Amino acid sequence: MKLYVGNLIYNMTEAELSDMFTPYGKVLNAHIITDQHTRQSKNMGYVKMGRKQGMLAIAALHDMYVNKRHLVVREA
Repeated sequence: MKLYVGNLIYNMTEAELSDMFTPYGKVLNAHIITDQHTRQSKNMGYVKMGRKQGMLAIAALHDMYVNKRHLVVREA
């Protein structure tokens, strides 16, 4: 299952994004979208994990307050 994760902080790393989802199951891939020219984060990313684990992560993390921001987590 591929999850969209929005409203991330600018300096979050892909490892930190993966670590945020690890308590809900094995993370197969975590990727933060960056601007092609400036390489600055676009405050969003994608996480790939199993379907059951993904549903647990959505239920737990969507609208959670992390790093002074409300996360958006939904199926991509």
